[in-house]
Amino acid sequence: MTTVLSAAEFWQLFEEFEHTAFRLEVRDRYADDEEAEPLRRFLAGEPADDAWFMDFYRAVEEWTAAGKVIQRVRVVTEPHSDYTRFGLDLARLNVAAGEDIRYLPRPMARELGLPEHDYWLFDSRQLVILRFDGSDRLLGAEPVAEPADIIRHGYWRDAALHHAQRHHAYRLK
Repeated sequence: MTTVLSAAEFWQLFEEFEHTAFRLEVRDRYADDEEAEPLRRFLAGEPADDAWFMDFYRAVEEWTAAGKVIQRVRVVTEPHSDYTRFGLDLARLNVAAGEDIRYLPRPMARELGLPEHDYWLFDSRQLVILRFDGSDRLLGAEPVAEPADIIRHGYWRDAALHHAQRHHAYRLK
């Protein structure tokens, strides 16, 4: 049976990491109730109300102020989906808080042999694979303890970071 972390257990990984937290995002869309209204506003061309995002923003600020590194690579389909355009806009907050967000076109991700699943890797030793349903809703975070899997995901992290473009450069493309 697969172990899935509770929301509190998953958040605890963010509270306890010492040096680095890395996320690979490979989906063109994520269905999250908290994002529904901000996404609607974005697509309607209405002014953003970023209040819903401020808890994570402040957490990233605290982590990076403490010298921790938060990195994310988003594998994107071009032309972009509406959700990807929303994410590109929202990343202004992550980046302002100190997160390093980069973008990698999907064909390059395939060439690099990157996985087709999202994951977080904390301090190169704690791996959590994110599982989604067919409607793009998060089902849960599955911890993986097998050393070979952790090493493989660290390799994928390094390859993705090396080949992806930083947020500001990618937006100017």
